[in-house]
Amino acid sequence: MIREWPVFSLFGKMLCVAGVIFLSACSTNPATGESQFTALMSPAQENQVGAQEHRKVMKIYGVPENSQVLQSYLNEVGQAVARNTERPDVRYTFTLLDSPMVNAFALPGGYVYVTRGLMALANSEAELAGVIAHEIGHITGRHSAERYSHAVVTSLGAIAISAALDSNTASQALGVGSELYMSSYSRKQEAQADDLGIRYLHKAGYDTFAMASFLNSLDRESNLNAAEKGQGSRGADYFATHPKTTDRVQQALMVAGSYPENQNLQRRNEYLQLLSGMAYGDSARQGFVRDLTFWHPQMDFTFTVPEGFSISNQPSQVVAASKNTGALIILDAVTNNRSLDAMTYLTEWLQGKPVEQTEALEINGKSAATATLPGVVQGQAVTIRLVAVNWAPGRVFRLQMAIPQSAGSGLITELKRTTYSLRSMTDEERRSIRPLRIQVVMAKEGDTVAGMSSQMALDKNREECFRVLNGLEQGAGIVPNQLYKIITE
Repeated sequence: MIREWPVFSLFGKMLCVAGVIFLSACSTNPATGESQFTALMSPAQENQVGAQEHRKVMKIYGVPENSQVLQSYLNEVGQAVARNTERPDVRYTFTLLDSPMVNAFALPGGYVYVTRGLMALANSEAELAGVIAHEIGHITGRHSAERYSHAVVTSLGAIAISAALDSNTASQALGVGSELYMSSYSRKQEAQADDLGIRYLHKAGYDTFAMASFLNSLDRESNLNAAEKGQGSRGADYFATHPKTTDRVQQALMVAGSYPENQNLQRRNEYLQLLSGMAYGDSARQGFVRDLTFWHPQMDFTFTVPEGFSISNQPSQVVAASKNTGALIILDAVTNNRSLDAMTYLTEWLQGKPVEQTEALEINGKSAATATLPGVVQGQAVTIRLVAVNWAPGRVFRLQMAIPQSAGSGLITELKRTTYSLRSMTDEERRSIRPLRIQVVMAKEGDTVAGMSSQMALDKNREECFRVLNGLEQGAGIVPNQLYKIITE
């Protein structure tokens, strides 16, 4: 007979181990001056983790086409800010990502990322430097290492409890993966990164108030986007990884004001001139949205969604959602290495799920198959329609539609039209339909916000978009001989 360890003994020993680790592994962070528990992720491990995650980030986003000048500029600004930190052991890497999202984030090991969308919103080199300085603050503060170490200790305790309860569920739910580094920081960590970032801004000679001015632009851009989608006020992409607090701008202003004046570098004109010609919104490599239609010249396809739907172009899929009916459309592309016919692929995709109906189709010359089955989305019963289209040798396009039980025949007809709208682009469409771009123009005497915003190649909210894009508050006018950004086709 094999003798089992007493549960209480195992639980006690594991908690003791966790306690010994915690008590013996705190160190003082030179940037914050605080005692910090980061023992379970050493600087060497930070470098290893960062390198691994960097490869994943680049695979998902990549860099904008013809962006060598912007990449070099971003690195130059980043290195100037990083030169003044308390961690000379970190080798910093700064990368511009090909994404329309307004976002920036950092990974362990000195990897800092800024999206094309964020650069478009910033209005000076100082504002860009403020974003970079904030991300560097997360690295010098070792916030990822701190979260990782605390998470592992929490896992040890949970595994002990799991053993006591004879359940694997708790331990299985406590995996620590790359999402740890991308998840939201605590308010304390965010405040530390702001404070450290302003410190680094000042040491590099930049205007310390630039961080607060960019946060204000972020908030306005967030609210504008939310209003356009009928969602009310909510956080922007940046706030998904950086908590949004009502007093954050005021705190940044107060900290900035505590530093003595230095060179107060802004470099507004130099920065804006570099942005001229940069893609705005989605790029040709990613495909882009025009009204209710999605176009992808490089992958050679287009499709149109019904009225009332809003299209979101994500790195691996296109999502269209109806704010009125709750219906959802998802389109993605996957490999079909075994060259399965559409119906066979659909059958394997279903993985034995109970199906109400299957049917072979032809969609604009492509063989396809469809099936319907019951499902649940956000707690609501829906009908799921799946469509598999043999688009090209070795490639299948997949449509997934979630249709509420309350949907009328009109919506179902419109979704059917969406299915049959999936087609290749014509030669003329590939030539004429292009991404939007930023054009930087100099204001003349007598120019007005209304006049300049009328040049924006947008369907709605042109004046407000112009103000947000250029950091112009309500009531502020155009300054002659100053540069401004407009969006052109």
